[in-house]
Order: sequence, then structure tokens, then C-alpha cells
Amino acid sequence: MALPRDIPCESIMESLADGVFTVDTDFTITFFNRAAGKIAGIPPAEALGRKCWEVFHSSLCDGACALGQCIKADTTLSDQSIFIVRPDGTKVWVSISAAPLRDATGRIVGGVETFRDISDLTRLRKELEGVRTLEDIVTKNREMARHLDLLPRIAQSGTTALLLGESGTGKELFARALHNLSDRKNGPFIAVNCGAIPGELLESELFGHAQGAFTDAKTARKGRFALATGGTLFLDEVGEMPPPLQVKLLRVLQERVYEPLGSDTTLPADARIVAATNRDLEAMAREGTFRRDLFYRLGVARIVLPPLRERPEDIPLLVATFIERLNLRQEKAVGGLTDAAMRILLRHDYPGNVRELQNILEYAFILCSHGRIGPEHLPDYLRPAPSHPQHATDAAPRTMRAIKYQAAKHALARHDDKRMEACRELGITKDTLRRILSQGDGEGE
Repeated sequence: MALPRDIPCESIMESLADGVFTVDTDFTITFFNRAAGKIAGIPPAEALGRKCWEVFHSSLCDGACALGQCIKADTTLSDQSIFIVRPDGTKVWVSISAAPLRDATGRIVGGVETFRDISDLTRLRKELEGVRTLEDIVTKNREMARHLDLLPRIAQSGTTALLLGESGTGKELFARALHNLSDRKNGPFIAVNCGAIPGELLESELFGHAQGAFTDAKTARKGRFALATGGTLFLDEVGEMPPPLQVKLLRVLQERVYEPLGSDTTLPADARIVAATNRDLEAMAREGTFRRDLFYRLGVARIVLPPLRERPEDIPLLVATFIERLNLRQEKAVGGLTDAAMRILLRHDYPGNVRELQNILEYAFILCSHGRIGPEHLPDYLRPAPSHPQHATDAAPRTMRAIKYQAAKHALARHDDKRMEACRELGITKDTLRRILSQGDGEGE
């Protein structure tokens, strides 16, 4: 059925629920419908005449522009999920489709893009996929999800909590969540690493000292307990605490009072204690290297965090979370990992746990500013050693046809046989890629 000729095209686009905008070849916005303004959080009149990247700040605006690729390669794109950032800083997930815009003669004069808000759909998909989130913690692992269910109740109880697990499993993240979900959330969160401070100084660090308590104590000084008043004191690596200090900590937990070093004044200890360690405190208690009564007093609520190698289902989820944060922090547009890079990360056993995965991605961001992270962007210790054929020069292409064919095959391999992405890397159209592949390398002719 034909549309009535007296209805302007702009009126039709204004009636759509999807956002629609057009740009000229300089990416200046020339049309911006009401739905686009509603989704992007900007009045259409304010968007007109501005560069599209100034309006959207999307995850593709830094060198991987979908609309720019469509105009350059004379192709179309459908249903790609990205996020845009509204003027108030809110991030909105959208699904975009893009195509070149032509005039009456068929000449490309710009581009047109449609987009729809899929934020609710994204949240629903996460729920259906079993993704659990709380504070800054995300997981699909059943054991971790059980901990997240208990975390609000432990936080509200105000009791001491003991976080156990290998280094890098996220114990401080859980400690901060316990603080933020408690009645003390408006008070300070004070962390101290008991393994990083020599034993003779740790007592002063925790309880403070009076003037003249020791040679260099020229003035009185508050300790971490005083600084954490009304809030939470996080004792990381509590298993490294020397035995004499364990006795004093036990008294604080039992009587809620302490004396600064060198002082006779008794002060109230109004801080909730959360402790953590990567050591086996139960075994240390049996051996006598850690006080058994302190172990049980610290571990009224005990949470054992599984290492990352025991929850591989969380690796893709954590990768997506870290990439999202790194993109925002470094103002980049990295679009995720290639399948080959993800396979490498899934095979790794992560002795450094979640912290190691985060460090791996931070390193990859140094080498990859946009597009997707591939094996070549990962640290050397993760990548398999390259093979070096003895007669590599004999296998090198000798003709231009062979060079083009090899370049096309390598680009396809890097992008897991996704032809459109290989075309974008090579700067050619799909027809050109098809012709190069059909002609082969020319050997044997």
C-alpha cells in the first residue's frame, strides 16, 4: 500500500517510537526526531547542527563509529548493541541500525541511524541469565550468589565478619559492601593491612599512642580505631597479626574498649570490625599460631570466597564489567574481546584471581584503543609462543594476488570469520573481499 503523497517524510519519522537522526558527510546532525531526543536526553533543537559524537558520547564514538563505517564502506548495519551517555551522565543501552543516506541521484550525502532503548531488555536478560549484582559485585556463580543473599542480613546485624579466600578474590569489595549496606554507611570506612606494617608499629597504628610513648612519639596520635568511630574498621590480612596484639584485639571485641599505647586512658571502641585473610586461620588456631578464641570471635559471620578458577562462568561477566569501567575511565571505545582472546582467558587458571583478570585487561587497554581486544593485546605470558617455520621466506607470497589473499585470510582469522569486521579493518567492501577470496592466492597457475 503506497503512502499518501501529501504526508512529508519528516512527519513520518517524527511519528516513530524509535530514535532517528541523520548526518551529513562531516557528521553534523541534520535531522533529530522527538524519540531520539527522549532517549538521548536532549531536545532535538539542541542536537541539530552539532557533531553526532558531541550528542551521544557512545561506546563507538572514539574511532569505531558504526555510521562512519557504513558511509565509508557503502554498507548497512543492523541491531548492534552499544551504550550512549546522556548529558546527566546516565548510561543508556541502545540497539542501533545504520545506513548511508543518498540524494535523488544516488550519491552518498551522509548517513541515517535509528536506535531504540533496550535498557529494560538488558536488565531482564541479565536476570534470565542468572546474573546477580550487589553493590560493585557481579556474579553468575551459585556459591557467590548465596553469599550475596546473606550479605545484607550480615551487614544489618552489626556483628563481626570474617572474609576468607585467596588473594585477589574480592575480600575488600565484600568488606565495603558490608559497610555500605549497614546502619554505619554514613560513617568512615577505614582499612589497614596488618601484613604491611611491622608488628612493633601495628599496635600504635591500630590504637594510637600517647605523647612520649616511645622515642619518636613527640605528640599524641589517633589510631585507626579512633578514626573508624561510627563506621567500619577493615583488618585485612589479619592472619599476619603478632600474638601479643591478638590478645589486645580480643579484649576490644569482648569489652569494646582500648587504651592507646603508653596511655592509662580507656577509650570506647565504636567501630564495626570486618577482618579478612588469605591464610587458613582454622589450621593456624589448631597449631597455636593464631588464638582460637580470637578466630571464633572474628568469625561470628564467616564468608569463604571461591577462587576465580572455580567459577569460570563469571569470567565473561567480569570481562564485560571491567571493559565498561575502563572505557569510561580512559574515554576509549573498546568493544569487547574477540572469540580467540576470550578462549585464552577462559583457559587460564588465575593464580591472582579477579585482581589478575583486572590487571590483564588494564594491560590490554594500553595496546588496544578501540575495536576489540585480540590475543595480540594480551600479556605475553598468556599467549602461546608463535611458531617459526624454518623456511618462512619460501612460504611468503610472491604475487600481489597472493598478498591480498593472505591479508584477507588473516583479517578473517583475527575477527573469527566475521566478514564485515574484516572489511572494516582492510578498508574494502564485501564485494571486494568476496572477489579476493574467490580468486585465491594464484599459486599453481
